[in-house]
Amino acid sequence: MGDLTAGLLVLGGGPGGYSAAARAGELGIDTVLVEQGSLGGTCLNIGCIPSKALIHVAAEFGRAAAQADASPFGLRAGAPSLDFAQAVAWKDGIVGRLNAGVATLLKQGRVRTVQGRGVMLDGKTCRVETDTGPQTIRARHVLLATGSEPMPLPALPFGGRVISSTGALSLPRVPDYLAVVGAGYIGLELGMAFARLGAAVTVVEAADRILPGWDADLTRPVLRGMQRLGIEVMTATDARGLARDGTALWVATADGADRTIPAEAILVAVGRRPCTTGFGLEALDLAMDGASIRIDASCSTSMRDVWAVGDVAGGPMLAHRAMAQGRMVAELVAGRRRRFEPVAIPAICFTSPEVVSVGLSPAEARQAGQAVRVGQYPFSTNGRALTEAAEEGFVRVVARADTHLVLGIQAVGAGVAELAASFSLALEMGARLEDIAGTIHAHPTRSEAFHDAALKAIGQAQQIA
Repeated sequence: MGDLTAGLLVLGGGPGGYSAAARAGELGIDTVLVEQGSLGGTCLNIGCIPSKALIHVAAEFGRAAAQADASPFGLRAGAPSLDFAQAVAWKDGIVGRLNAGVATLLKQGRVRTVQGRGVMLDGKTCRVETDTGPQTIRARHVLLATGSEPMPLPALPFGGRVISSTGALSLPRVPDYLAVVGAGYIGLELGMAFARLGAAVTVVEAADRILPGWDADLTRPVLRGMQRLGIEVMTATDARGLARDGTALWVATADGADRTIPAEAILVAVGRRPCTTGFGLEALDLAMDGASIRIDASCSTSMRDVWAVGDVAGGPMLAHRAMAQGRMVAELVAGRRRRFEPVAIPAICFTSPEVVSVGLSPAEARQAGQAVRVGQYPFSTNGRALTEAAEEGFVRVVARADTHLVLGIQAVGAGVAELAASFSLALEMGARLEDIAGTIHAHPTRSEAFHDAALKAIGQAQQIA
């Protein structure tokens, strides 16, 4: 095969990589994207998208099961059944459609895609092992977007009944007993989904509460949701490995006692780590921040014209962050002036109820030396939440006490993920409490709780209905 030259070489076809490549192509940059797996990376193929499809299936099944006996408004239905193989096929069909969409996006930008494992030889050259032989690509600019991978535990290496989130999304059937090690957002999202589908789920967490990186006020409704599903939650508990017969999880509880937990499958979800091996990083000799590639506000690495975005570059491992970084790098390569300086990056936990956090919590704002005003409004007095029989949770707004500049917004409740964009926009636009309070929010919608939280923070009466 002949060698290729390009203005921009993108190594990795996940959200950061394909977004950069598509934008670069749109700007007229001769771009080559190298991907050894399927376009879309972890998020599209084995992460965000398929997990949300499974969560939706579980939510629909759980709703139908709850209505088999009774509903608050008198609905009665028969006991539901689920063809799990058909649900998996539906999930895979969604992934396939989005794969095709990414391919079309790249094609529209005239991006050349090379399928195979790429290894950097130096800061300008990549050797790709393709199905038809090796190919060498030389480029003026190189963007590293190799992503991240599930992190195993030394005592529970992946294999057999010990699975990562990838394995959980490809199980042939719903396990009778599922143990989840790690009560972060990945473990809880999948654990709650399988509990709704009928699995007996036990969650083991070394910290003293679930979602330890999140505000405790936001996580309490999630814990109640887990308890309603019959999930056993074991905090301050260490996973020690497999039991002697290999059919259960061995743990040590807070009081030092040993216990075994029956587990047809053991989902280890204790975090992810940057993918920094297997693509020739050692040949580049880049400055590192621990396990991540060090970057500046422009996503530049310590080598000229070598960039890095997304999970491999540290920071919050979120697809939307990687996408924004990727598009920025493409514009920088095209000669535009850009820096990656978001006021806040939204984080969402797709549990039941959902959790959203943008910007600073009250505690974080105070730790930063700010005197704050806090307005919190419950969904129990929100008309839309009441008419959906889903009134648990609240919206909370955090603002400076002196200027009323909004510093953070959080919410927990059914469907609050869809409020994330308005929360982020408020922070990015430098909104003050009066701006939110003066914006007419449609009635009846859950978004009114955002409006009412701002009204509460400035001491005005909130609406009821």
